[in-house]
Amino acid sequence: MICLFRRCRVRLAAPLLRLMLLIPGVLSAGEWSGFVELQGRHFPQQAMDRDQSDQLLSIVVQPEYYQRWDNDRQSLLFIPFLRWDSEDDERTHGDIRELIWTYAGDGWETKAGIGKVFWGVTEALHLVDIINQTDLIENPDGEQKLGQPMLKLSLEKDWGIIDLYALPGFRERTYPGEAGRLRTHPHVDTDLAEYQSDREERHIDLALRWSHFIGDWDIGIAHFDGTSRDPLLTPGRNSGGEIVLIPFYEQIRQTSLDLQATKGDWLWKLEAIHRAGDSGSYNAATGGFEYTLVGIADSDMDLGFLGEYLYDDRRDDATTPFENDLFVGLRLTANDVDDSELLAGVIKDLDDDGWMFNLEASRRIGNHWKTSAQIRLWSDIPIDDPLFTFHRDDYFELAITRFF
Repeated sequence: MICLFRRCRVRLAAPLLRLMLLIPGVLSAGEWSGFVELQGRHFPQQAMDRDQSDQLLSIVVQPEYYQRWDNDRQSLLFIPFLRWDSEDDERTHGDIRELIWTYAGDGWETKAGIGKVFWGVTEALHLVDIINQTDLIENPDGEQKLGQPMLKLSLEKDWGIIDLYALPGFRERTYPGEAGRLRTHPHVDTDLAEYQSDREERHIDLALRWSHFIGDWDIGIAHFDGTSRDPLLTPGRNSGGEIVLIPFYEQIRQTSLDLQATKGDWLWKLEAIHRAGDSGSYNAATGGFEYTLVGIADSDMDLGFLGEYLYDDRRDDATTPFENDLFVGLRLTANDVDDSELLAGVIKDLDDDGWMFNLEASRRIGNHWKTSAQIRLWSDIPIDDPLFTFHRDDYFELAITRFF
């Protein structure tokens, strides 16, 4: 496969290609779906760098192919992703979100290819979600992920599900370019990325997870050993003598716990990790609740109240801005035919006056269209806070999506 975009670095595994060639008519007999999206962003404040634009326009194309055969024991999922951005060359990129073959046996399942895995239960921050790399040029919230080459074996027992992962290919985090907004100052130069492992991106990472439910409780315990998805950023100079930030990917070991308890209209949530590497070890946790009022004002609408506490025991030495913070939010679900939703939340730093506000709203229009909007604001961010780099990057986003 020829990668048409600079950031598209995934190579298809030879066994998966052979599988596709050995199954006659697979691609012609499958189901195609997907979407095309037009997105605009406006930044009302002047950027810190004059090379950065105050507004941008981008287009996303994400088709999806799915096919099942062998009495539904085998399946193939293919999701490519392409974005064109009017201002940021780095945000114009392509990726294979998923290209995964699945075989389901009796009490076991295996997957091979490029996949996506999500772990986590909390709203504000997903500490335990470590399999896939963050596609940071998509959104600063870190929810968008790059496809991860993997081999996965799942075993289903009466006492829970065991998932075993071999991850034979590392993906570097994406960062906005010099002309992009929502970037660090100075910018990150991904061409200078460094690794602790001599094998660099060829290092094989390993992970396992046990998950089960006991009464009202959903439990997940996982361990990861491999290349950190969160690079350490150190200042340096590029070939032109310009000061830049250089990402360094160290080897880490992370053990995690995620819990969710359903108690009537209450959801109680916790994510906690212990991570160790040459740069040190630390503990972090995010926990809280979501309480839902069902059918408010005798309507079909539900209103949820969210509250979470974000903690990192490194405190002032933490590489994350969320080391002693409080998140509060509201989730309104209309439960109408148009799937109207609204989520609003504030993260307040309990050590100073800084806070971050986020609002997301979406609504379908007919069977094939959807509109969505986002507002993200930063206020009173101190200069020594990692979020200070965004303090002039408040933005308003509007997107129109056409499904097919």
